[in-house]
Amino acid sequence: MKAKLTLRYDKVGDILYIDKCPPYKEQDSEELAEEIGVRLNPSTGDIETVEINFFSRLNGDSSIDLPVSATLRISDS
Repeated sequence: MKAKLTLRYDKVGDILYIDKCPPYKEQDSEELAEEIGVRLNPSTGDIETVEINFFSRLNGDSSIDLPVSATLRISDS
């Protein structure tokens, strides 16, 4: 089954989550850049979640360059 991306925003923590799967406690965590972290599959090392801290600091003329690569396709379902 192909992973779909889910975006979740935590207003209290001001964190945007981009998930390929629901979080689970066995995931490893790593900081990629200031205010950007990832959760990794413990077996494969694949990124399963990207976390962008202090997301509300962005405004209409700002952008974030994520230090990850992705191949996006339209889902079959």
